[in-house]
Amino acid sequence: MDYSQPVLEGPGDTDYARYMRTDELLSLQRQPEEMVHHDELLFQTVHQSTELWLNHACFEIERAIHEINCDQVEQAIAYVLRAATGAELICTQLEMMSHLTPADFQKVRPELGNGSGFESPGWKGVSEVSPRLGQAFDRLCEKNKIELLTLYSESIHTPIYRLAEALVEWDERIALWRVRHFRIAVRTIGIQAVGTKGTPVEHLFRLISRNFYPHLWQVRSELTMTGPLGNLKPASETEGPICPM
Repeated sequence: MDYSQPVLEGPGDTDYARYMRTDELLSLQRQPEEMVHHDELLFQTVHQSTELWLNHACFEIERAIHEINCDQVEQAIAYVLRAATGAELICTQLEMMSHLTPADFQKVRPELGNGSGFESPGWKGVSEVSPRLGQAFDRLCEKNKIELLTLYSESIHTPIYRLAEALVEWDERIALWRVRHFRIAVRTIGIQAVGTKGTPVEHLFRLISRNFYPHLWQVRSELTMTGPLGNLKPASETEGPICPM
Protein backbone atom coordinates (compact mmCIF):
# COMPACT_ATOMS: atom_id res chain seq x y z
CA MET A 1 0.00 0.00 0.00
CA ASP A 2 1.30 3.43 -0.93
CA TYR A 3 0.82 5.48 2.23
CA SER A 4 2.02 8.63 0.50
CA GLN A 5 -1.22 8.86 -1.48
CA PRO A 6 -4.46 10.20 0.06
CA VAL A 7 -7.42 7.82 0.17
CA LEU A 8 -10.11 10.17 1.44
CA GLU A 9 -12.32 12.13 -0.89
CA GLY A 10 -12.37 15.91 -0.92
CA PRO A 11 -10.10 18.87 -1.61
CA GLY A 12 -6.52 18.85 -0.33
CA ASP A 13 -3.22 17.21 -1.17
CA THR A 14 -3.19 14.92 1.87
CA ASP A 15 -5.69 12.97 3.94
CA TYR A 16 -4.89 15.26 6.84
CA ALA A 17 -5.85 18.30 4.77
CA ARG A 18 -8.98 16.56 3.51
CA TYR A 19 -10.24 15.44 6.91
CA MET A 20 -9.28 18.61 8.81
CA ARG A 21 -10.25 20.83 5.85
CA THR A 22 -7.14 22.87 6.51
CA ASP A 23 -7.22 24.66 3.15
CA GLU A 24 -10.67 26.00 3.91
CA LEU A 25 -9.84 26.67 7.56
CA LEU A 26 -6.73 28.71 6.81
CA SER A 27 -8.55 30.71 4.16
CA LEU A 28 -10.95 32.09 6.77
CA GLN A 29 -8.45 34.66 8.06
CA ARG A 30 -7.56 37.84 6.25
CA GLN A 31 -4.57 37.44 4.00
CA PRO A 32 -1.56 39.79 4.43
CA GLU A 33 -2.56 41.90 1.44
CA GLU A 34 -6.01 42.46 3.01
CA MET A 35 -4.79 43.53 6.43
CA VAL A 36 -4.64 47.11 7.62
CA HIS A 37 -2.53 46.04 10.60
CA HIS A 38 -0.28 43.15 11.56
CA ASP A 39 -2.44 42.22 14.59
CA GLU A 40 -5.59 41.46 12.61
CA LEU A 41 -4.46 37.84 12.35
CA LEU A 42 -3.98 37.65 16.11
CA PHE A 43 -7.44 39.12 16.71
CA GLN A 44 -9.14 36.76 14.27
CA THR A 45 -7.26 33.68 15.48
CA VAL A 46 -8.27 34.24 19.11
CA HIS A 47 -11.91 34.87 18.30
CA GLN A 48 -12.34 32.20 15.65
CA SER A 49 -10.78 29.53 17.85
CA THR A 50 -13.02 30.70 20.70
CA GLU A 51 -16.05 30.07 18.48
CA LEU A 52 -14.80 26.54 17.78
CA TRP A 53 -14.31 25.71 21.45
CA LEU A 54 -17.66 27.22 22.45
CA ASN A 55 -19.36 25.23 19.72
CA HIS A 56 -17.71 22.08 21.07
CA ALA A 57 -18.65 22.96 24.65
CA CYS A 58 -22.30 23.42 23.70
CA PHE A 59 -22.18 20.07 21.89
CA GLU A 60 -20.98 18.42 25.11
CA ILE A 61 -23.59 20.18 27.25
CA GLU A 62 -26.36 19.07 24.89
CA ARG A 63 -25.16 15.49 25.30
CA ALA A 64 -25.00 15.91 29.07
CA ILE A 65 -28.62 17.09 29.15
CA HIS A 66 -29.63 14.00 27.20
CA GLU A 67 -27.75 11.72 29.60
CA ILE A 68 -29.33 13.36 32.66
CA ASN A 69 -32.78 12.89 31.17
CA CYS A 70 -31.90 9.21 30.70
CA ASP A 71 -30.65 8.92 34.32
CA GLN A 72 -27.09 8.33 33.12
CA VAL A 73 -25.48 10.62 35.66
CA GLU A 74 -21.90 9.42 35.38
CA GLN A 75 -21.85 9.99 31.63
CA ALA A 76 -23.38 13.44 32.10
CA ILE A 77 -20.62 14.39 34.55
CA ALA A 78 -17.96 13.51 31.99
CA TYR A 79 -19.58 15.63 29.28
CA VAL A 80 -20.05 18.66 31.52
CA LEU A 81 -16.42 18.51 32.61
CA ARG A 82 -15.32 18.33 28.98
CA ALA A 83 -17.25 21.53 28.33
CA ALA A 84 -15.67 23.16 31.38
CA THR A 85 -12.20 22.32 30.08
CA GLY A 86 -13.12 23.98 26.79
CA ALA A 87 -14.18 27.10 28.69
CA GLU A 88 -10.84 27.06 30.50
CA LEU A 89 -9.00 26.95 27.18
CA ILE A 90 -10.78 29.98 25.74
CA CYS A 91 -9.98 31.90 28.92
CA THR A 92 -6.29 30.99 28.62
CA GLN A 93 -6.00 31.98 24.98
CA LEU A 94 -7.29 35.47 25.79
CA GLU A 95 -3.77 36.06 27.10
CA MET A 96 -2.74 36.51 23.48
CA MET A 97 -4.83 39.69 23.40
CA SER A 98 -2.46 41.29 25.90
CA HIS A 99 0.04 41.55 23.03
CA LEU A 100 -2.35 43.91 21.20
CA THR A 101 -1.52 47.43 22.36
CA PRO A 102 -4.28 50.03 22.86
CA ALA A 103 -2.85 52.17 20.06
CA ASP A 104 -2.65 49.26 17.62
CA PHE A 105 -6.19 48.15 18.41
CA GLN A 106 -7.44 51.58 17.37
CA LYS A 107 -6.09 50.77 13.89
CA VAL A 108 -7.79 47.36 13.83
CA ARG A 109 -11.08 48.50 15.37
CA PRO A 110 -12.61 50.20 12.29
CA GLU A 111 -12.28 46.90 10.41
CA LEU A 112 -14.72 45.27 12.88
CA GLY A 113 -17.61 47.47 11.75
CA ASN A 114 -20.43 47.20 14.27
CA GLY A 115 -19.47 43.65 15.21
CA SER A 116 -19.57 42.73 18.88
CA GLY A 117 -18.88 39.75 21.11
CA PHE A 118 -22.56 39.87 22.09
CA GLU A 119 -23.27 38.59 18.56
CA SER A 120 -21.03 35.55 19.04
CA PRO A 121 -22.81 32.32 17.99
CA GLY A 122 -20.78 30.50 20.62
CA TRP A 123 -21.88 32.83 23.40
CA LYS A 124 -25.50 32.62 22.25
CA GLY A 125 -25.18 28.83 22.35
CA VAL A 126 -23.78 28.89 25.89
CA SER A 127 -26.60 31.18 26.99
CA GLU A 128 -29.14 28.79 25.51
CA VAL A 129 -27.87 25.38 26.67
CA SER A 130 -26.68 26.34 30.17
CA PRO A 131 -30.15 27.08 31.62
CA ARG A 132 -31.48 23.85 30.11
CA LEU A 133 -28.65 21.96 31.81
CA GLY A 134 -29.70 23.49 35.12
CA GLN A 135 -33.32 22.56 34.50
CA ALA A 136 -32.35 18.96 33.75
CA PHE A 137 -30.38 18.83 37.01
CA ASP A 138 -33.29 20.29 38.98
CA ARG A 139 -35.67 17.69 37.51
CA LEU A 140 -33.22 14.97 38.49
CA CYS A 141 -33.14 16.23 42.09
CA GLU A 142 -36.92 16.51 42.20
CA LYS A 143 -37.31 13.01 40.80
CA ASN A 144 -35.00 11.62 43.48
CA LYS A 145 -36.51 13.84 46.22
CA ILE A 146 -33.15 15.50 46.90
CA GLU A 147 -32.80 18.87 48.59
CA LEU A 148 -29.61 20.79 47.86
CA LEU A 149 -28.72 21.47 51.49
CA THR A 150 -29.02 17.76 52.27
CA LEU A 151 -27.07 16.87 49.14
CA TYR A 152 -24.20 19.16 50.13
CA SER A 153 -24.14 18.13 53.78
CA GLU A 154 -24.93 14.43 53.77
CA SER A 155 -24.57 13.06 50.23
CA ILE A 156 -21.21 14.32 49.01
CA HIS A 157 -20.11 10.87 47.82
CA THR A 158 -23.00 10.41 45.40
CA PRO A 159 -22.99 10.83 41.61
CA ILE A 160 -25.65 13.55 41.85
CA TYR A 161 -23.39 15.59 44.12
CA ARG A 162 -20.53 15.24 41.67
CA LEU A 163 -22.87 16.29 38.88
CA ALA A 164 -23.82 19.38 40.88
CA GLU A 165 -20.16 20.25 41.28
CA ALA A 166 -19.60 19.67 37.55
CA LEU A 167 -22.29 22.28 36.87
CA VAL A 168 -20.51 24.61 39.29
CA GLU A 169 -17.24 23.99 37.45
CA TRP A 170 -18.87 24.87 34.12
CA ASP A 171 -20.52 27.96 35.61
CA GLU A 172 -17.28 29.11 37.21
CA ARG A 173 -15.21 28.62 34.05
CA ILE A 174 -17.67 30.72 32.06
CA ALA A 175 -17.62 33.36 34.81
CA LEU A 176 -13.82 33.47 34.78
CA TRP A 177 -13.89 33.88 31.00
CA ARG A 178 -16.26 36.82 31.45
CA VAL A 179 -13.92 38.39 33.98
CA ARG A 180 -10.87 37.91 31.77
CA HIS A 181 -12.74 39.28 28.77
CA PHE A 182 -13.74 42.35 30.78
CA ARG A 183 -10.18 42.95 31.96
CA ILE A 184 -8.85 42.58 28.40
CA ALA A 185 -11.43 45.11 27.19
CA VAL A 186 -10.44 47.57 29.93
CA ARG A 187 -6.76 47.04 29.20
CA THR A 188 -7.32 47.65 25.49
CA ILE A 189 -9.90 50.45 25.23
CA GLY A 190 -10.39 51.66 28.82
CA ILE A 191 -13.22 51.53 31.36
CA GLN A 192 -15.04 54.64 30.11
CA ALA A 193 -15.08 53.63 26.46
CA VAL A 194 -17.97 52.38 24.35
CA GLY A 195 -17.69 49.11 22.45
CA THR A 196 -18.19 48.61 18.72
CA LYS A 197 -21.89 47.86 19.29
CA GLY A 198 -22.41 51.02 21.31
CA THR A 199 -22.29 49.13 24.63
CA PRO A 200 -20.31 50.77 27.45
CA VAL A 201 -17.44 48.67 28.77
CA GLU A 202 -18.92 49.15 32.25
CA HIS A 203 -21.84 46.98 31.10
CA LEU A 204 -19.44 44.03 30.91
CA PHE A 205 -18.55 44.62 34.55
CA ARG A 206 -22.20 44.29 35.58
CA LEU A 207 -22.47 41.00 33.71
CA ILE A 208 -19.51 39.26 35.34
CA SER A 209 -21.35 38.74 38.62
CA ARG A 210 -24.11 36.67 36.98
CA ASN A 211 -24.28 32.90 37.33
CA PHE A 212 -26.32 30.31 35.49
CA TYR A 213 -26.97 28.29 38.65
CA PRO A 214 -27.37 30.72 41.57
CA HIS A 215 -28.99 28.04 43.75
CA LEU A 216 -25.82 25.93 43.56
CA TRP A 217 -23.86 28.91 44.86
CA GLN A 218 -26.47 29.90 47.44
CA VAL A 219 -26.40 26.46 49.06
CA ARG A 220 -22.82 27.17 50.14
CA SER A 221 -23.97 30.21 52.08
CA GLU A 222 -26.77 28.19 53.64
CA LEU A 223 -24.33 25.47 54.62
CA THR A 224 -22.02 28.02 56.20
CA MET A 225 -24.82 29.81 58.03
CA THR A 226 -26.10 26.54 59.51
CA GLY A 227 -22.59 25.41 60.48
CA PRO A 228 -20.96 25.70 63.90
CA LEU A 229 -19.69 29.22 63.18
CA GLY A 230 -22.76 30.38 61.32
CA ASN A 231 -23.79 32.82 64.05
CA LEU A 232 -20.55 34.82 63.88
CA LYS A 233 -21.08 38.52 63.39
CA PRO A 234 -19.04 40.49 60.83
CA ALA A 235 -16.01 42.24 62.22
CA SER A 236 -16.06 46.03 62.15
CA GLU A 237 -13.99 47.86 59.59
CA THR A 238 -11.62 49.03 62.33
CA GLU A 239 -10.54 45.50 63.17
CA GLY A 240 -8.34 45.14 60.11
CA PRO A 241 -8.44 42.66 57.20
CA ILE A 242 -10.49 39.52 57.55
CA CYS A 243 -9.80 36.09 56.13
CA PRO A 244 -13.14 34.98 54.55
CA MET A 245 -12.51 31.33 55.36
